[in-house]
Amino acid sequence: MTFDQGLASCGADRRQEAADPASHLTELFRVHHMSLVRLALLMLGDQTSAEDVVQDVYARLQRRRRSRPPADLAAYARAAVLNACRSLLRRRALMRRFVEVPQPVWSAENDVLIAEDRRRVLHALTRLPPRQREAIILRYYLNLSQAEIAASMGISPGTVKSTLSRGLTALRVQYEEE
Repeated sequence: MTFDQGLASCGADRRQEAADPASHLTELFRVHHMSLVRLALLMLGDQTSAEDVVQDVYARLQRRRRSRPPADLAAYARAAVLNACRSLLRRRALMRRFVEVPQPVWSAENDVLIAEDRRRVLHALTRLPPRQREAIILRYYLNLSQAEIAASMGISPGTVKSTLSRGLTALRVQYEEE
């Protein structure tokens, strides 16, 4: 095999890899995994559940085997994580109706690791309505644009603006009450 033939076959391999859905999923994992886990963690308040939700989303994406552009795949994955978190929160709420679940207690380790103001903000954030909480998390914790938030939540960009505005006002009130 000549050098030129080697280069030509390497280029063909790269084109095939770019069209391969598994390579898109690998790239999604490499670039967005931590932000997806953080999103789920902020929604659920539990590291283990957050990792499970994100893992389930990756498994579903792997089974689908459809080729999506990587940017579209990231928005789709964020929306899937949000939907999975909503479903889990609904199941937890249903469980609380029938079973008394003790509320989590902040341990001394967490108080050392997390500053008091941050804990207060997170606590106030959990008391917001789900839609406002989602919008604030996507905007200020994941640094998404309004268009990306709209795509992830399935709402219009104008609704994102008003939801963020109302959410920040409600967050300020909840924080001051704390």
